Formats: sequence, structure tokens, C-alpha cells
Amino acid sequence: MTINDIKNYLDAEVLCGEEFLEKEVFSACGSDMMSDVLAYVKDQAVLLTGLMNTQVIRTAEMMDMICVVFIRNKKPNEEIIELARESGIAVLTSSKRMYEACGILYSSGLCGKAE
Repeated sequence: MTINDIKNYLDAEVLCGEEFLEKEVFSACGSDMMSDVLAYVKDQAVLLTGLMNTQVIRTAEMMDMICVVFIRNKKPNEEIIELARESGIAVLTSSKRMYEACGILYSSGLCGKAE
């Protein structure tokens, strides 16, 4: 699945990283607790979250993620978007709720961990 597929499945808007839309993703996770992402997430390429601060991008960067999807129609501020740009991370926003967004991606073939 590509980031563009995720964009389409979640009816998402791309806020930065249009040049990464054709990158392949093989796994995802959903969390608003970055400590859980750091402690339990391995080999995830996409992070779905409703948390709105720069720690999201810093965590994604540390975990080698290539895309962050802000859910529940959350729109990150310019500081978050600029940090994502500098880090080479695509940022999307979707009106879907966490449960729905994760379910859509999972049922479309995106697993929770790399296999």
C-alpha cells in the first residue's frame, strides 16, 4: 500500500510530503500516547494520532516512520508541518476517528506490524 492509497482510503488531505505519496507502507499504528509508540511500536511506517504537538513528528522521526495521519479533522500548526518537512515525513489529516481509520486501513490490507 502507498501513502497515496492511505490518503484515498481515509479521504485525507495532504498537508506536506506530496513527493512521498508513492512510497510503500507495510504497517501502521494508532496512538495518542507517544510513550507507547516509543515503547511498543516496532517497524511501523505510518502513525495515526490525534495528538497535536511537535513530539509526534519527533517520535515518528526516531521510529523511522514516513507518514503521520492526524485524525478527527485535526490540523497541525505550521511548526509541526515545517518539522515534518525537514524530517522527510508526509503529513495527512482525515476527519475519520481513530477506530474507524485503523479499521479501514487494516481491512484494506495494512497490517499492524511488519511481517
